[in-house]
Amino acid sequence: MIARLTDDEIAAALAGLPGWTLDDERTGITRSVKFKDFVEAFGFMTKVALLAEKADHHPEWSNVYNRVEIRLSTHDCGGLSKRDMALAGRIDVLLA
Repeated sequence: MIARLTDDEIAAALAGLPGWTLDDERTGITRSVKFKDFVEAFGFMTKVALLAEKADHHPEWSNVYNRVEIRLSTHDCGGLSKRDMALAGRIDVLLA
């Protein structure tokens, strides 16, 4: 079973993940990213998809033209886990 993070663990992890916010239910983290155009947004999503598949941990997301909305949560534990924070960090590297 995947362990759910405590509130203190979530706060500590989010301190190192600027741009990510805790959702209202406190069961996921979200980030909105805006790109130059659709091609750039879709290219980013493709890179994230490859990371997610390798990690066997997939985001909930949507794309409208140049905007990508991402939500990470671990359904197996009903909230946030280290897997979410690790994927968020890898996504941030792509955006750097």
